Amino acid sequence: MSKIDHSLFKADEHALQHAYGNCPQCDAKLQIRTGRSGPFLGCSRYPQCEFSKPLHEYQYHELKIIEDSACPDCGARLAVKKGRYGLFIGCTHFPQCHHIEKMNQKTETAIGCPACGEGQLQQRTNRFGKTFFACDGYPACKYLLNHPPVKHHCPQCDWPLMVKKQAAQGEYLQCPQRQCQHKISPSDPLPE
Repeated sequence: MSKIDHSLFKADEHALQHAYGNCPQCDAKLQIRTGRSGPFLGCSRYPQCEFSKPLHEYQYHELKIIEDSACPDCGARLAVKKGRYGLFIGCTHFPQCHHIEKMNQKTETAIGCPACGEGQLQQRTNRFGKTFFACDGYPACKYLLNHPPVKHHCPQCDWPLMVKKQAAQGEYLQCPQRQCQHKISPSDPLPE
């Protein structure tokens, strides 16, 4: 059985101590630290010295490219990204193009909320770039639809709206009520 030379491990640890350089404020060694926003380089004399800097100048992660999207500035596709301050939508040609949008964009629809009768349904985007429709009376009303609502009473249960869905045969309407799920086929004329 061969012996393990433990001095090799100690030399490796010693080499890593000098890999990040010295603190520009107090000349102590810099080390990788972890905070709420993730890892960063910080002074080893913390809390006496509070120097810190990000590991990467532009630290963000592209989570998902949004299909059928176009940047209003350069025309490239948009993507859902995670950065220092959370999720956002940004241009895929960063850093050449700096276009960004907030994730929680809301677009008002002309359809009232059928659950509470007081709010309006708004088109929103979740953190993965998927569109959904929710009552603007949230959190008092938690009514939510995953497909675009259409002002059309369900002929089966008389619910005041239906949702538009896509199938291989074309678009059709379906009642969003779980106990009903009535469909109006693509061959039937759809309301405008």
